[in-house]
Amino acid sequence: MTLYKDILARFPRGGISYVFAYGSGVKQQIGYADINQQKNNIIDLVFCVRDPLGWHAENISRHESHYSAMRHLGPKFIMKYQENFGAGVYFNTLVPLPDLGVQIKYGVISKERMLQDLLEWRHLYMAGRLHKPVQDIVAPDDDEQMKQALATNLRNAFHIALIMLPEKFTSYQLFHAIANLSYKGDFRMIFGENKNKVANIVKAQENDFFELYKPAMKDLAQYVAVDFAAKEKGSENVVTQFEQDKSIKATEYHLRQAPAELRRRLIRNAVFKGSYIDIVEPLAALKNLHEIVAMSVNDIVWRSSITQTLKNIPSAGITKSLVYAGRKAMKTFAK
Repeated sequence: MTLYKDILARFPRGGISYVFAYGSGVKQQIGYADINQQKNNIIDLVFCVRDPLGWHAENISRHESHYSAMRHLGPKFIMKYQENFGAGVYFNTLVPLPDLGVQIKYGVISKERMLQDLLEWRHLYMAGRLHKPVQDIVAPDDDEQMKQALATNLRNAFHIALIMLPEKFTSYQLFHAIANLSYKGDFRMIFGENKNKVANIVKAQENDFFELYKPAMKDLAQYVAVDFAAKEKGSENVVTQFEQDKSIKATEYHLRQAPAELRRRLIRNAVFKGSYIDIVEPLAALKNLHEIVAMSVNDIVWRSSITQTLKNIPSAGITKSLVYAGRKAMKTFAK
C-alpha cells in the first residue's frame, strides 16, 4: 500500500469519494510478471470525486506538464466532453512517475456517474471493472451510499451469472461468467487484448473473487448451495462446486433484480411488448434465455467500449493514445 499512498499524494484529495487501483499491475494475472515488479506494468487507477470540474482544475494546475494534449482545452472542455460521450470517465495514460519507478493511467469520474453505472449498468464500464477484485486505495468507509451501490453491483453480477450458468458449476465457471460480463462485448477483445484475459484473471485471483462475493453468496444461499470438497468429474481432484435452483420461479427472481439498462435491453432482444414486470414470467420460461441475457449485456458493453475509446483520444492526446493502443494490440497475439 505504500506505493499507492505515494501515488495518491500527487493528486488533489478534496472531494474524493472512492479511489481504487486495478489491472495487471495491481492484481496478479497469468502471463504477467509478479505484481511486485511494478516497472513492467502500468498501474491503473480511478478517482471517483464529488466535483470533477474543481478536481480537474486543481490537478491541471499541479501537473500541467502532463497535459500537453489538452492544456489549451481546460477542465471545462473535459467536463462537457464527458457529459456527451460514454461513461463519463476521463483517462490520462502513460503518466511517468520516475521517482517511484512506475507509469500510471488514471481515470476521473463523478460520484453521480459512478452510482448510476453501479446501480443501473448504464454503461457497465465502472460497474464491470468492479465486478472483479480491485485494490481499494481510498475506501468509501464513510459513504454509505457508495458502499451500498458497490454491494448491489456485485449482487447483481451474481444474479445474472446464475441465469447464464447450468444447475451445477465450479467456482472457476462462476467467476469466469462474472468476469466475462464486461469483456465479452468489448470490441477491444477483438483487437487489443489477450484472448485469454478472463481466464488469466480468474485463475490467478480465485481466492480474491471468493472474498469479494462472500456477501452475495450469503444473501442468495436459498438459491445456491456450495460444496467446498467436491471431486472433479473424472478425477480425484477436489474442486469447489455450486448447485443452484434452476426452476422458473428462481429464474424470475434473478431477472427481477436486473439493473435498469439491462432490463431495457432484455425487452428489446426478447421482442416482448409491455413493461419489464409484465414480461418477466414469459422471459424466465424461454429456453434460450441465457443467450438473450448474454446478447443484452454485450449490447451495453459494445457501445460503451467504443464511445469510451473515442472519448479518450482527444483527452489523453493522439500520441499517447497511439502508444497505449499499440501496447494493447500486442496482447492480441499473446498466448
